[in-house]
Amino acid sequence: MLITYDIIVVGAGHAGCEAASAAATLGSKTLLITHDLTKIAHMSCNPAIGGIAKGQIIREIDALGGRAGIITDKTTIQFRMLNRSKGPAMWSPRAQCDKTLFTIEWRKELESIKNLSFWQDDVNALIIKNKKVIGVKTRMGVTFKANAVILTNGTFLNGLIHIGRQSISGGRISEQASFGLTEQIVKLGFKSDRMKTGTPARLDGRTINFTQLIEQKSDENPEKFSFLPNVKTNLQQQSCFIAHTNVAVHKILKTGFDDSPLFNGTIKSIGPRYCPSIETKLITFSDKNSHQLFIEPEGINTCEYYINGFSSSLPWDIQYKAINKIEGLQNAKIFRPGYAIEYDYFDPTQLHPTLETKLIKNLYFAGQINGTTGYEEAAAQGLMAAINAHQKNNKSSEIILNRNDAYIGVLIDDLVTKGVDEPYRMFTSRAEYRILLRQDNADSRLTNIGYDIGLASKERYEIFKVKEEQIKILSEFLKNYSIEPKEINKTLKLVGTNEINQKTKAIDLLSRPQINIEMLFYNIKGFNKISIAKELYNDVLQCCEIEIKYSGYIEREKHYANKALKFDELKIPVNFNFNKISSLSTEARQKLSKIKPKTIGQASRIPGVSPSDINILLVFLGR
Repeated sequence: MLITYDIIVVGAGHAGCEAASAAATLGSKTLLITHDLTKIAHMSCNPAIGGIAKGQIIREIDALGGRAGIITDKTTIQFRMLNRSKGPAMWSPRAQCDKTLFTIEWRKELESIKNLSFWQDDVNALIIKNKKVIGVKTRMGVTFKANAVILTNGTFLNGLIHIGRQSISGGRISEQASFGLTEQIVKLGFKSDRMKTGTPARLDGRTINFTQLIEQKSDENPEKFSFLPNVKTNLQQQSCFIAHTNVAVHKILKTGFDDSPLFNGTIKSIGPRYCPSIETKLITFSDKNSHQLFIEPEGINTCEYYINGFSSSLPWDIQYKAINKIEGLQNAKIFRPGYAIEYDYFDPTQLHPTLETKLIKNLYFAGQINGTTGYEEAAAQGLMAAINAHQKNNKSSEIILNRNDAYIGVLIDDLVTKGVDEPYRMFTSRAEYRILLRQDNADSRLTNIGYDIGLASKERYEIFKVKEEQIKILSEFLKNYSIEPKEINKTLKLVGTNEINQKTKAIDLLSRPQINIEMLFYNIKGFNKISIAKELYNDVLQCCEIEIKYSGYIEREKHYANKALKFDELKIPVNFNFNKISSLSTEARQKLSKIKPKTIGQASRIPGVSPSDINILLVFLGR
């Protein structure tokens, strides 16, 4: 018996779930294959979604019609908008989720999609014909055929777990690794390497003395990720807590260094520099006597806590003893120790910007297989791989987001153009146009795209159009309404800004840093004439205020982005021979031949390709 699908997605982590849901929603007959259907979208590390730049990615996924934001909102047990003290380009939403419910809600969502089927098994081989993937084979000996295959294997490819001198084969703790695929793909000509990530011990909350920790509550008026107003959490908000290591903790940890796989040569792969293990921190920051930790709940129906900032691969007893020297954790018991895991990944410069591989047609990679880390980065890649696999199968235009369109565009362009030399994590600093790529306006940037291809629903699109119209009406009102001194001077004096002597346009007052939009409306009698939908009220006000306050910066970035976009519109012919241009530097010829950029803009972002090399290319291409 041979079953054929339009798209097969291998792996049901965050990339796989987003890929499967998008492909099936778009209309492709889709099969999702995973080791364990009870571990769909499993939060193997911190049970949180979002954070600096990552929160913007989740809002972008939602705006396009993806599901990560919806699932997060349904399972949120704490929400915080990070970086509120900075400008709105830096505001980043973050939610602590109920780990178990997150998986349950994802499964519900996937099982509600008509075109999506499931198979619990391990894919150990691809079926390739004439340099084109046409299906997969599983450990059970089952063959499935497909027009496209998306690999989202996470940390499972030859995964190896380390706890002290103990090494265990596995993709996650207590879960089997996947073998065979890496070896086959390497034989096809792909370049592979190893990376490392890690996770901390889990604590028994019944044994934690929370009175000795610093409580960190949810925002007083928590926001959410999805732009759909009816999607929200019904779960009681939980607190996180702050703890600190100390000299005694460090002393115990150092006694385990000889047995640390990081230091004794067992682990040779590269780990995330921005999220180091606790033992690495002691080496890198040897002058510090204390490191901040976050004690975070894993759900509302469990006493399990996550000790954020204490990732470790030290022997389990060293971890245990060190944790018991932390104030508030003196009597803490652990459910399981932290561990490091090594796994295979493939150089992402071997991918087109659609995430289709250059060597094998209709084969797509998404997530940690591309050298990234993080649920959010993985989900974004899964979404875009599925969109482009569906588009190609249906002979429709590929969807490539530019760097001024989305953080997703920055992420994928970085991967396929620059490659990785450590696990890639998104930061706001990676985006040149972060004032344009704010979390509040992801829908205005991307919902049209999602709706046009059939991923964003009509309901989502109509909500977006209403919001856009109400922002426009409100902006016009503020431009035209003049405030009398008697209406506003008391408030101006109260917040420490100059009073006015004559009628002043509301928009001019809003431009002052001390004034926010709600202060104005509290004083404007005519504001009640503006009708804003209750469920969109906060979003409309926030977007309108940001657009007005930062209009100068926004216009300047749009100008720069439009100039850069002209280079991205200049196409380089397929299979162009860069080696025949002798006037290019040797490094430029090598890098351009390896990456095979599709546009002059992409070529200009390749490390080692200089502005003079770009000028030579422009001349050679008749530009």
